Order: sequence, then structure tokens, then C-alpha cells
Amino acid sequence: MKAPAFWSHGKAGPVSALLSPLGILYGYGTLARQMFIKPWSCPVPVICVGNLIAGGTGKTPVVMDLATRLKARGVKPHMVARGYGGTEKGPLRVSTDRYDARLVGDEPLLLSRIAPTWVASDRRAACRAAMVTGPMCIIFDDGFQDPSVVKDISLVVVDGGYGFGNGHMIPAGPLREPVAQGLSRADAVIVVGDDTTGVVDQVAGRCPVLRANLKPAPQADDLTGQVVAAFAGIGRPEKFFDTLRQIGCDLRQTKSFADHHNYTRAEMESLKANAARDGCTLVTTEKDWVRIPPEVRDGIVALAVNLVWENESEIEALLDPIVNSGGNDAK
Repeated sequence: MKAPAFWSHGKAGPVSALLSPLGILYGYGTLARQMFIKPWSCPVPVICVGNLIAGGTGKTPVVMDLATRLKARGVKPHMVARGYGGTEKGPLRVSTDRYDARLVGDEPLLLSRIAPTWVASDRRAACRAAMVTGPMCIIFDDGFQDPSVVKDISLVVVDGGYGFGNGHMIPAGPLREPVAQGLSRADAVIVVGDDTTGVVDQVAGRCPVLRANLKPAPQADDLTGQVVAAFAGIGRPEKFFDTLRQIGCDLRQTKSFADHHNYTRAEMESLKANAARDGCTLVTTEKDWVRIPPEVRDGIVALAVNLVWENESEIEALLDPIVNSGGNDAK
């Protein structure tokens, strides 16, 4: 689904006010889960990369970065995701030659390029399945509100341009739980992108704040100066379109889809025809590219992005306890 416009920062209004009682009930539901579900302790350390809102904040690039850093430091990570947009309930290990995005979702396919990745609606079951193959730690992509597994490190990712939205809970706003309640369980907040919503000030004093940005991969230079048509089905498509403008693309066409949208052959043929009409190169994100039927991917450019930390020593320090434990229990 696409997030309603009134969920955005500074846009709470009469609709939010009308729905706020339901939001309060939603928040109580999240709190009840935290209070009454007894968490299971995994034999290896668990890192959770989550958020406080519904929708994309940049969690997956953070997970990929952490996995890469741990591998470089001698720790073998496995990753666990729900597989939003896919039909498989799992637990199963993702294999790009056996599964596509319609089965396991887009994010697990990207994660599996870095390290072994498991899809499951039950994260506890996913951890147990992963343990058979000997991981030294497990990283959750999302799951901050899931109390079923003890987390050794909990990181909350926030998009600096979206913040905590209008500050209301679902369905009155994008929050999955009250900000203060969520931050009380976080070891750090990672603000991705320019902070135009005052997130850093909101978080200050509650837990450490790390800053990072998503930067186009070097291959993006090939798009500079090109006439481009772009499409995206992610949490904030406009952020992707702005990135293309910033790297010097002449952006003539844009098309937004719902987050995790699985594209059809007909949709791709239509997008290609419209791009060709204006002499455009058709561009999308890596997350979108894996949701395109393979037989119609030709001629579509996938723009990769990398996570760049403002201070790498801060994230390395957060990982030190797991690295220093040799991947054994670090609780």
C-alpha cells in the first residue's frame, strides 16, 4: 500500500484526529505483546535493525552494511526477514535460482547476495533453522516490535526526511508504537539522510544517534546527463526520483507504485513504450528490479546505492561486543 499523505511530517489534520482512538488501541496492542510474550534466547547474538513506522526507512541497506562489516571482521552472519510481498511463510533459506520476489519478497533476494538469508513469518523458527548451518550471529531485517526473540543489539532506522511522520499511530499516522516507548528498547538510532524533520532533537538524550547517507554506486555516473524515465515501488519513491535529479539526470517521466509491488509483464511493456516515446532510459531501484519478471528486465537500468556513515568508528564500536566474543554468546 501507499502511505496516506496525511501520515507525513507536519500533515496531521482532521483525518488523523478522527482515527487517533484506533491508533491508541494499536499502540496498546504493541505494548501488550512486549509485556506478555516471553522471548526466546538464541544461542548466538542477534542484531535487530528495525524502525518505529510502517514503510521504508533504509533498513535493508543498513542490514547489508552490517553483514559486510561483520564478515570483514571474521564473523559469519545469517540474516532473517519476513519477506514482505512474498507468499512463502518459511522458514526457508533464500536461493536466487529457486525463488523469486513473488515467493520470498524483494529484500531477502538482495540480502542473500551478501550472506545466507532466511525468510519466515516466525522469526524464532527462522533462527532455529539457521542454527543448523552454523551462523556466528543473526541479523533481523525488521522485527523491532517482535518480542519473540531476545535481541543483543537493537537499532532503529529513521529517514531524516520523513522522521516519525505526523507523530500518530496506525491508522492515524505511520507509527507502530509511541516514540518514547520504542526508543526505550533501542541501543542506537540511525538517521539516514538529511535531518529535515528534527529527528535528532527528538532523540537527543534518549539513546545514541548515528548518521548515514545513501549514495549512488559509482555506476550512477553513467546516467549523468541522460534523459531518464523512472519508476519505483518503495516506501518513498520521490526520494529515488530526487536522487536521479541530484546525479544530473534529465528526469522526464516518473511513475510510483505501492511498496513491494510485484510488476506484471504488461506494466513493464507499458513503461518501456512510454520511455521509448520520449527517448528515455528506463531506470528503477535494485529493490524494484528484482520484482520485475526476468523476461522483461532487458533495457531497464537498476540504480544501486551504498550506505555511507558519517562516522564509521561509531558503528564499528557497536559491533565490537559481537566481534570480540568470536560470534559466541555475547549476552
